[in-house]
Amino acid sequence: MYELLLFLHVIGACVLLGTGAGIAFFMVISNRSGDATLIAHTAGIVVLADIVFTATAAILQPITGWFLTREAGWSVFEEWVLLSLTLYVFVGVFWLPVVWIQIRMRNLAITARDRHEPLPPSYHRLYRVWFVCGFPAFFSVLAIVWLMLTKPTF
Repeated sequence: MYELLLFLHVIGACVLLGTGAGIAFFMVISNRSGDATLIAHTAGIVVLADIVFTATAAILQPITGWFLTREAGWSVFEEWVLLSLTLYVFVGVFWLPVVWIQIRMRNLAITARDRHEPLPPSYHRLYRVWFVCGFPAFFSVLAIVWLMLTKPTF
């Protein structure tokens, strides 16, 4: 059972890290084009990927983590586990607004595309917030993976 839980937990971490990096890459590249049609299309895929992959993994990660700690005999009060959980909540504090921002950016790009207008200033403001929010979330996920792998004592 331990191996199965570990496998599922690691796959979940890979999905969170990989989807996050992929979403960021595609949004940054499409944004650089300034093309509302490309941005609307890319943002639509990004929102779908966040719902299908990121949200699913985000829900399952603490579940597999809980069962993994029980199976391995770790306490949830071990420092590396508590720090991982704290960082996980920290990531969520950034991720939830980012999902809303992505939906709003997609909608603004669709409107600009349909009206044959440039992207509005509100799109660019949202993009800057989205971009800045990505860094602490991404590096926190990296830190969580490091904690899971090394299980340091403090």
